[in-house]
Amino acid sequence: MKLLLTLLAVLTFPLTAGAAQLPAAVTQALKDAGIPTSAVSIVAREVGHKDSLFSLNAQRAMNPASNMKLLTTYAGLDLLGPAYTWKTEAYIDGELTDGELYGDLILKGYGDPKFTVEQFWLWLSDLRARGLRDIKGDLVLDRSYYDLQPHDPAEFDNDPLRAYNVGPDALLLNFNIVRLRYLPNGENLKVVTLPPVSGFSLENQLAPASGKFNCSDWDGRLSVQPGGDSVVLQGDYPIECGEREQSLSVMPHTRYVEAVFRAIWQELGGTLNGIQREAAVTPTARLFSTHRSEPLSTVIRDINKYSNNVMARQLFLTLGETLPLENEPGDMPAVFSGSETSRRMGIERSIFAMQNWLSRAGMDFPELVLENGAGLSRIERISAAHMAQLLEHAAAHPLSAELRASLPIMGVDGSVQQRLSDSPAARRAHLKTGTLEGVKTLAGYVRSKHNKDWVVVFFINHPNAKLGQDAQDALIEWLATTH
Repeated sequence: MKLLLTLLAVLTFPLTAGAAQLPAAVTQALKDAGIPTSAVSIVAREVGHKDSLFSLNAQRAMNPASNMKLLTTYAGLDLLGPAYTWKTEAYIDGELTDGELYGDLILKGYGDPKFTVEQFWLWLSDLRARGLRDIKGDLVLDRSYYDLQPHDPAEFDNDPLRAYNVGPDALLLNFNIVRLRYLPNGENLKVVTLPPVSGFSLENQLAPASGKFNCSDWDGRLSVQPGGDSVVLQGDYPIECGEREQSLSVMPHTRYVEAVFRAIWQELGGTLNGIQREAAVTPTARLFSTHRSEPLSTVIRDINKYSNNVMARQLFLTLGETLPLENEPGDMPAVFSGSETSRRMGIERSIFAMQNWLSRAGMDFPELVLENGAGLSRIERISAAHMAQLLEHAAAHPLSAELRASLPIMGVDGSVQQRLSDSPAARRAHLKTGTLEGVKTLAGYVRSKHNKDWVVVFFINHPNAKLGQDAQDALIEWLATTH
C-alpha cells in the first residue's frame, strides 16, 4: 500500500520546463518518432551549477531500465571501494593422502559477479598444485551466502534461455552460460559448445540454408530446446551470415558448476568419484584454497559498458551485506512490495542498504522503487531529476573518475559504440543506456567543445520508445558541439 500511494503521489506531480527550449532537432526527432513530450523526462545541467539548462517532466517517476545500474555501481564504489574483491573458498572434509581425498571437496561462494571459466580453470589448477588429485567423496556446493528463493528465468519476458535472464547466485560460475558457436563450411554446419561441460550433449538438427537473409535476425530462424543434460537445435541456419555465437543458459546453476568442474578436473588429471550435492561447510572441513575476484573497479566497468544484468544483481545483493549485523530483517521497515520472487531477505537487505546510503549522502529520492538494482524490471522507478542529482553527487566524489571510466564512450565502445561515431560528439560523452519494451533511456556526462561538463538524463517511457534514439543523440550532439 505504501508503494502504491508513493507512485500515485509521484504521478500527480506537475510537469516542469526549464529556462531554455529544447533544440529543434530534438523536438523534431521526437515528433518523427511519434513520441509526445509528456512521455519524456529530460535534465541537462552543467556540473556544479544549481540551475538546469533543460528540465522537462523532471520530477516524474520513470522506468529507467538499465540506467538503474548507475545507482547500483556508484553505491558499490562508495560503500565497498574500487579495490573490493569477492572470495570463493575450497574446503576439504576428510583425509588427504598422496593426492587422494577420502572425503568431500566443498566449494563455498560469496557472490563473485565475474568468476569466469578461465579463472575457474586456474583455481582448479591451484588445487591440483596443492596436492589434490582424486576425490573419493562428493563435490559439495555451498550457496548459502545469499538468502534467495528459486529464480524463474522466464518471469521477465518468457525467454528463459537468454543470458540477461540468468538469476543471481552465491556461486555464480561463468554467468551460467554456454556459448554455442556456429561454424559454417560450405554446405556443412558445425556447432561447438564453450566452455567444456561434462555429461552435456548437443544434437544438431539444423539445416544449412542459402539465399538472402536478414543477418541481424539470424537466430530467429533457430529453435533451441534444452532438456536435462542435452540441447536440441532445430530450424535452418543462413550460411551467408558466416560464423555466429549465442550465449544461452541451458541448465541450473548447480548442474552447470558440476558439469564444468568435472570437465576441467578431468583435463587436469583429477577424478571425482561421488556426486554433486548442496550443503553448508561442515565444522570438520578445513580451508584448502581461496580464489579472489577481479576488483570492483573492473567489475563495474563490465556492468556499465556492456549492461550486464546478472553482474549488477550480484553487486546489488553484495550491498546488503554492508548492513550492520544488528539490522536483522525483522527490524527493517516495509521497503518493498514487489513481485513474489523478490520478497526475500537478500533483496530486502539490499534495498534497505541502498536507502540508508542515499539518506547518509543527503539524497532523498521518495519516488525510488527498486527490485533488483539492474533495471531489468517492470516496476523499478526513479525520476530524471534524481538521476541527475546522483550523477552530480558522483561528479564531486573522490572516486568520480572510476565511475565515469566505467561508462560507455559515445561512438567508441560499449552500448553506444555505433552511435554518433562520425559526429564531433564522438568521444565527448560517457553515457549509460537502457532499453526495455516501451523504455529507452540515456544518462551520463558530456564534455562540450568549450570544455564544460554536463550532466544529462533523457528518459522515454512510451510504446514508440525504441524510435527515440535519434532524439537522444540529437541532444548529446547539441550539448557537445554548442555549449
